[in-house]
Amino acid sequence: MNKLFLILILNSFIFGLDLQKAKKYEQHDNIKNWVMSEKLDGIRAYWNTKELLTRKGNKIHAPKWFIKNLPDFELDGELWTKRDDFENIQSIVMDKKPSKKWKEITYNIFEVPHQKGDFLSRLQLVQKYIEKEKLQHIKVIKQIKIKDKTHLKKFMEEVTNKKGEGVIVKNPTLNYFCGRSSNILKVKNFSDMEGEVIGINMSKKTGVLKSLKVKLENGTTFNLGTGFTKVQREKSFKVGTIVSFKYYGFTKNGKPKFASFLRVRKD
Repeated sequence: MNKLFLILILNSFIFGLDLQKAKKYEQHDNIKNWVMSEKLDGIRAYWNTKELLTRKGNKIHAPKWFIKNLPDFELDGELWTKRDDFENIQSIVMDKKPSKKWKEITYNIFEVPHQKGDFLSRLQLVQKYIEKEKLQHIKVIKQIKIKDKTHLKKFMEEVTNKKGEGVIVKNPTLNYFCGRSSNILKVKNFSDMEGEVIGINMSKKTGVLKSLKVKLENGTTFNLGTGFTKVQREKSFKVGTIVSFKYYGFTKNGKPKFASFLRVRKD
């Protein structure tokens, strides 16, 4: 086996797939004539022409009917049902035995990896395919040309008022590229991050959760103690679990400020 190819395979297992990743939007960013779309809060899925994979390269056990007529070119998108429904989406998509509830799931495309042409022409390719094959469960996420920052702000307010997660803005003029880039920006009212649970602090008096000890990718550890519902505090978390949390900047010691639990991630 080619040595470089072997390294790429190993990297995909260790670090996940080398897909496009967004940076955080800042007010000084020039996004005029870029495009914007709602950031769907589902499970990201990459179609490699044979199977659906999570962002970390793990197989998604989709029903045969769901992937039967997908194209012979790659797709990148979000498996989704509706806004404010992440736990339900995750339970359906991450189940190793696909259930009838997959009928609720749609595959919402936001990129066509490794195809020629600019962003909108790549999306047009998959839109034509969807129409040709009359696929009902595959959709292309609508892209809106940004007039100015006021236009973006208004759209963001519309999305959040509907309990949407946020907005993605993208430079539509470029050929396909991989990795994190300032040509794709995510717009949210808060920042979010993931970490690994390495400890669980329970109240000796009540027996409910006080906080989770979380380790970030850079090795920083902190106690995550807010954002849990009463039910979640009575639930048994496990060491090794990956959790998402929101935060508002960092302390001088590099710990997330005002961190608040969002959810457990299984993808």
